[in-house]
Amino acid sequence: MAEEQALQGAQAPEEAAPMEKDFRLVIVTGMSGAGKTQACRYMEDLGYFVVDNLPPIFIPKFVELCRHAGGHVGKVVLVVDTRSHEFFDTFVHVLEEMDRDDLPYEMLFMDATDPVIIRRYKETRRRHPMAPASRISEGIAKERDLLAPVRAKATYIVDTSELRKVDLRDKIHRIFGSAEGEHMNINVLSFGFKFGMPLDADLVFDVRFLPNPFYIESLRHKSGAVPEVAEYIGKWAVTQEFEQRLDSLIDFLIPQYIKEGKSQLVIAVGCTGGMHRSVFIAKHLFDMLTSRGYQAKLEHRDLMKNDVQEHVREEC
Repeated sequence: MAEEQALQGAQAPEEAAPMEKDFRLVIVTGMSGAGKTQACRYMEDLGYFVVDNLPPIFIPKFVELCRHAGGHVGKVVLVVDTRSHEFFDTFVHVLEEMDRDDLPYEMLFMDATDPVIIRRYKETRRRHPMAPASRISEGIAKERDLLAPVRAKATYIVDTSELRKVDLRDKIHRIFGSAEGEHMNINVLSFGFKFGMPLDADLVFDVRFLPNPFYIESLRHKSGAVPEVAEYIGKWAVTQEFEQRLDSLIDFLIPQYIKEGKSQLVIAVGCTGGMHRSVFIAKHLFDMLTSRGYQAKLEHRDLMKNDVQEHVREEC
């Protein structure tokens, strides 16, 4: 019955016990090899501050420190499991004290079947923490007995036996995500090919085919954000058609990336020096993205490596 209730809670997190408005504490525990590390990575992507392998006795004091950190730590994940050895014996006692003190928390219990855990340990060739010198199955049995009272107090139980990584990610996002955490951060970056391509770019667009203001004396030392330079680049039919096709491509791609679970996207736009055409198109992309409600930032990586005498500062 406890498992059924916990699983129902995992499917409907809005029914969980209310937390303080500006602070959310999640305790992650469960079977070794059940996916706690992967779950915590997804929670980090959602903006949680993760502390791994914290001895249970330190939980109340740590929580108090976080709650009085002036709002700097609003979402916390504490990973507590049998790796803490003798310290783990105090875990249930600490949880009971937190209940008595009305200290709100949620507990995520990660589980998997014995055959799946054994297979995972065989694949990684790691020793089970509860049976470093004996069979994995013995360690699993000991750990299940030790974790039984903790599992009974779980808010959510997630069995990863049949879950792919993408399924686990989606489940974690449904339970612990928020409207803020579900947004993808997009960085639009202009650069110059002569200074090297950005290594962290996900999409790279080469705009060296566009008309180049460098060959117009009055525009040579002005950046692509200056109105007369932008007007020169934008007046050509090839520029206008490229902008339309680029907008259509980005409109298609971004929802697919969000659906796939991508949390950050770097779009790089390059021209020869990173001063005129790439700046112009990057600014166009930034304006288009923000007009559609996406969270975007604009950066001109190589602009000031050129002889720039006039540049308009944009809101980024």
